[in-house]
Amino acid sequence: MSLSVASLWWIAAGAAVAAELGTGTFYLLMIALGLAAGAIAAHLGLVEPVQFLIAAIVGCGATAIWHWRRTSRRGPPLPTANDRDINLDVGERIHVTDWANDRTARVSYRGSTWQARLQPGAQPTPGAHVVAGVEGNWLVLAPASPER
Repeated sequence: MSLSVASLWWIAAGAAVAAELGTGTFYLLMIALGLAAGAIAAHLGLVEPVQFLIAAIVGCGATAIWHWRRTSRRGPPLPTANDRDINLDVGERIHVTDWANDRTARVSYRGSTWQARLQPGAQPTPGAHVVAGVEGNWLVLAPASPER
């Protein structure tokens, strides 16, 4: 028993899907689409160079479109210190009792005392602030907008 060329394409597509399930990357599914397109081309009786060309165009095209779609929705990446997806402290509210002359303060946050500095351009007034970023073990604070 010998396998047809179309069967080999389907086996390769299945292997790409299995690899995607193991790694969790969505890009391998796009490559599997290309391999499936090669299998369909084989079923249609197209010669092998055309099958490879179709598989390459569909797989690479789907990968490029998926990558473009992912990056265009997000916009430019935030610096790590200000990205809430990476640093869960960003956006948390903190009460500042008073600021030192050098625009720093000691604040109580998460059961500990932290050093904090005021975000550039903000006025050093006591009251509610939000964590705008974390730089090392310093919190960067910005005045909080009133709660609704």
